[in-house]
Amino acid sequence: MIKENQRALNILLVLIDVLVIILSLVCSFWLRFKTTLFGPIGGHLGFFSYLLFLVLAVIPVYLILYFGFGLYKPRRTYKNLFSEATQIIKVNILAFFVLVSILFIINQPNFSRIMLFLLAVIATFFGIIERFIVRSILKNLRVNNKNLKHILIVGDNDLAFTFARKIRANPYLGFVVSGFLGRADHVGREIEGSKIIAPFKDIDKVLENNDYDRVVLAIPLKYYYKINELVESCERVGIKAEIIPDYIRYFPAQPSVDMIEDIPIINIRYVPLDDNFNKFIKYASDYIISIIAIIITSPIMIITAIAIKLTSPGPIIFKQERMGYHGKTFMMYKFRSMKVQDPNEEKSEWTTRDDPRKTRVGDLIRRTSIDELPQFFNVLKGDMSVVGPRPERPFFVEQFRETIPKYMVKHQVKPGLTGWAQIHGCRGDTSIRKRIEYDIEYVENWHMGLDLGIMIKTTLKKNPNAY
Repeated sequence: MIKENQRALNILLVLIDVLVIILSLVCSFWLRFKTTLFGPIGGHLGFFSYLLFLVLAVIPVYLILYFGFGLYKPRRTYKNLFSEATQIIKVNILAFFVLVSILFIINQPNFSRIMLFLLAVIATFFGIIERFIVRSILKNLRVNNKNLKHILIVGDNDLAFTFARKIRANPYLGFVVSGFLGRADHVGREIEGSKIIAPFKDIDKVLENNDYDRVVLAIPLKYYYKINELVESCERVGIKAEIIPDYIRYFPAQPSVDMIEDIPIINIRYVPLDDNFNKFIKYASDYIISIIAIIITSPIMIITAIAIKLTSPGPIIFKQERMGYHGKTFMMYKFRSMKVQDPNEEKSEWTTRDDPRKTRVGDLIRRTSIDELPQFFNVLKGDMSVVGPRPERPFFVEQFRETIPKYMVKHQVKPGLTGWAQIHGCRGDTSIRKRIEYDIEYVENWHMGLDLGIMIKTTLKKNPNAY
């Protein structure tokens, strides 16, 4: 029944996607040929030609890519829309290049490439909205006890109970724990709203007499020798067994799995920016944003440079060694906000709220973060990103890596001008441990929407710890 429901849902999604693609093409055709927003209209192919190309090429290409990028897989466990939105963006970028290549192969120079670009942009926008609506409807159904999947948990330990607690606390997932298998003397106990219905040895009888959608094995490591027979019992009735490894307690973050030939390797920390596409998107956005920011803030930077030069002897730009991506050091730029000092003293001292080393201009530009503007040039050089964990001096890194757990995790991405920790007030003389918690959360949960949100909050929110 569940498989039939999933098949029906996939067919419905395909039909909705086709309608979205058709609507996107109509909108892009109208924008290109019925308005002058994208240049003179001039002579062009008729709508029927574009409609024919839509049927013969556009829809097949899009549907193949949607299947290839996993957009028709069951997504009960996705955390947010951004994971699916990223896939939709990838599909539309690739579809644009594939369709342009098809036009080149069939030698069709009169077909508007601008219209194809508009199609990709509009289809991305409509596609994300469509998936958001569909997923919201499905969530609502599951919260109201519809479209549910029934789970049997094999195990009666903390691992099993923790899993059941998560299922119960998140009804939008659409799962319900229909029972546990446990030790004989525990049968009848109720845990997290479900009972231990039978001992382990009765698994065959339980599976034959009940219709479960999933069987989850959550047993202690010392009983792993029993896994083979438990899996065989599940497969005898055609149910796929799933295993929660007991050693998951040692995973500090969401794990991911790589394959070396036929051997799975579990990565204990998931870093979205390890993905090449995500790296490209991050790099491209950093490059574009930094150029725009330099152009917009150039009057402020010129005025600041003049003020520093007129009010305090010494260089305008202050360069300081910081530790960045993968532990490599680089020279970070700032407008000089302090009196020229001995490099050895500067190396090991924190800046305090009423630091006597600050100049009059320096106090102002630090409170307004104007002193950080030259770091956009660090972004252009590739040393930094616009958003990321703030880089620290090697002197302090050596101290923190020994005393603060997971401190070095932040170096798995490029450092930034602003970050998740900074918009939560962790700037200046604040808790390093709390700052690292936010930095790790950013490293493990990066998506482009998060970067945009951080940039917006950085510009709108005044930080009382900036000094």
